[in-house]
Amino acid sequence: MNTTMLARLLFPAVSALVMVTAHAAEITVKIGHAGPLTGGQGNSGKDNERGVRLAVDELNASGLKVGDNTVRFELLSEDDQADPKQGVAAAQKLIDSGVKAVIGHYNSGVSIPASKLYNDAGIPMITGASSNPKLTQQGYPHVFRLAANDNVMGAMMARFGAGFLGMKKVAVIDDRTSYGAGVADVFINKANELKVQVLGREFTTDKSSDFSSILTKIKAMNPDAVFFGGYYSQGGLMARQMKQLGLNVPLLGGDGLCSKEIVTLSAGAVEGKLYCAQGGTSLDTLTGGPEFRARFKKSFGADVDVYAPAFYVATRLVAEAMKQAGSVEPAKFVPVLSRIRYQSLLGEVKFDRAGDWEGAPITVYEVTGGKLEPIRR
Repeated sequence: MNTTMLARLLFPAVSALVMVTAHAAEITVKIGHAGPLTGGQGNSGKDNERGVRLAVDELNASGLKVGDNTVRFELLSEDDQADPKQGVAAAQKLIDSGVKAVIGHYNSGVSIPASKLYNDAGIPMITGASSNPKLTQQGYPHVFRLAANDNVMGAMMARFGAGFLGMKKVAVIDDRTSYGAGVADVFINKANELKVQVLGREFTTDKSSDFSSILTKIKAMNPDAVFFGGYYSQGGLMARQMKQLGLNVPLLGGDGLCSKEIVTLSAGAVEGKLYCAQGGTSLDTLTGGPEFRARFKKSFGADVDVYAPAFYVATRLVAEAMKQAGSVEPAKFVPVLSRIRYQSLLGEVKFDRAGDWEGAPITVYEVTGGKLEPIRR
């Protein structure tokens, strides 16, 4: 057999092998995360990042196929420092890096300005924490929330205070952030509806550490409870100072206070005194929840704090939308994301027309035995 004849026989087989190889390549897809990885809220940012990283690691180990390609996800994570300006800079950096989706941010005041950049770039953003209703009221088709919003959490805490605690009079403090002011607004509106007297509203910042003058003023009002629209980094110090001043009443708040770190920061002052609402259901009561906690701890040497499960599910949700769309390009998979029904660790996830999680569950927690425990009684 001469060389020419051999080449003619081998060419079709070689060509077919090349075509199969070309159509079955492994491709790298960048997924972004952004949140406060340093500073007073660094614990929450790192918790959220770990949720995304665990999902990425598991997806990579599974050999996920999108269309004809095996996908390997690469996580790019940016520190927004819980600051709107830094958040916008972090968002632009992720966009310029070529991410196909962003899981974040944590703070509403950061998510709202950053969301415009993602939407304008045609990149989907899913937050598992930011709760200010304004985020999804902007009408951006690329913005999604896998959490309950302040309209639900603020109202829940007003009803809880009036009903469960028998609260008749309450003082309100907020930290002037988009989150803190928003949840306080809703709490006050619902308290007024329930005929709970709002004695006054005081203001601080998310960088403050001395609340003595505010709390002294509130103590003179003789409230049944104090509601704080803000984060655990200030809430823990506030609870400690309430105890020092003899302001012996419950401290209420939204999910910003629902972190195990508040127990440490308060030096135990929140024991039996803190009640907070958090989006979702208690992890240990979810099917697969204890197993998730064990995998998380094995991977990172740290326990789940608050929203790692939501950030984990958001990441897997993006992967599922890509799989169903047969494409890793946002223009193809975002329409799938907007209508998907996904059975997840958190239960069924489906977004409404605004991008909010339909029927997002809420759980009220209390500090007992040094731990945040869901109210069961």
